[in-house]
Amino acid sequence: MQKLDRRMFLFTGSLRNQSFASPTFLMTGIPGLEGRSTWLAILFCSVYAAAILGNSIVILVVAMAPSLHKPMYLFLSMLAGSELGVSLSTLPTVLSVFLFDAREIGMDACLAQMFFIHCFSIMDSGVLWAMALDHFVAIYNPLQYGTILTNSRIAKIGFGIAMRSFILMTPLPFLLKRLPFCRVNVLPHPYCLHSNLIWFPCADTTVNSRCGMFIVLSTFGLDSLFIVLSYVMIVKTVLGIASKEGRLQALNTCVSHICAVLVYYVPMIGVAMAHRFSKHASPLLYSVMANLYLLVPPVVNPIVYSIKTKEIRMALSRSFFRKRFF
Repeated sequence: MQKLDRRMFLFTGSLRNQSFASPTFLMTGIPGLEGRSTWLAILFCSVYAAAILGNSIVILVVAMAPSLHKPMYLFLSMLAGSELGVSLSTLPTVLSVFLFDAREIGMDACLAQMFFIHCFSIMDSGVLWAMALDHFVAIYNPLQYGTILTNSRIAKIGFGIAMRSFILMTPLPFLLKRLPFCRVNVLPHPYCLHSNLIWFPCADTTVNSRCGMFIVLSTFGLDSLFIVLSYVMIVKTVLGIASKEGRLQALNTCVSHICAVLVYYVPMIGVAMAHRFSKHASPLLYSVMANLYLLVPPVVNPIVYSIKTKEIRMALSRSFFRKRFF
């Protein structure tokens, strides 16, 4: 702690000689665990390796197996791509903090990281809603499933999700860039998030806050609402199936997606609650919840889908044995 306090003192002194137009931010690791940086570095390296490897394998398997060129698996590859983007966006600064104890980050680099983290997170949410729609169409109208969700329509949905993220996130870096920063800018995480960056400007951030709230409501809010409505319609449709086996089979196809939704939204709600009650919550709890929100879904989802989806397991087996024996 004394080492960190000294670094913050030197960092504060350097701010006096620094141009406010180009502030520097000081990232932090996990409060109270500064003395275990080696173990944390090993843990985070293992998590990132699992996330990058798992999502890369899902993308490659779906791309290389013609039998998986179906709506469900194409959406799954989109989910893996967005989660891979989240992992790669946070990877440089997280490892620099825990491996090299390099905590300073410039304004432009911080804004760029913020942009990509939130862009890929919004894509994650959009793909989860698209997957809920896919499950509803497959259960409600299985005979016309292939004609409703054609490859061209899936490509348009994916492009729309990506463009929504890019367009909505583009104003935020410019709105922050115009504000003056004139105090010690210590981030509570080893990466940059918009909800943290608006704490530091020495000016009115009402526009920034409202813009951020609009983005949250128009993406995560609407997506979660559409996911709930999709599952209401799915349950209604399943209850109309005559046989018990048919109902169980239909619901079983949704298990992996339900797990993905819970893994994504539960940590997000936890971060929001910790942020809302941050005056009373432990900094350690807030830090752990934020790291879970960004790191757990990219690791868990490839495992869940590989275990629960027979076609992916078979494609993985074929790819493995082909490379090993041929």
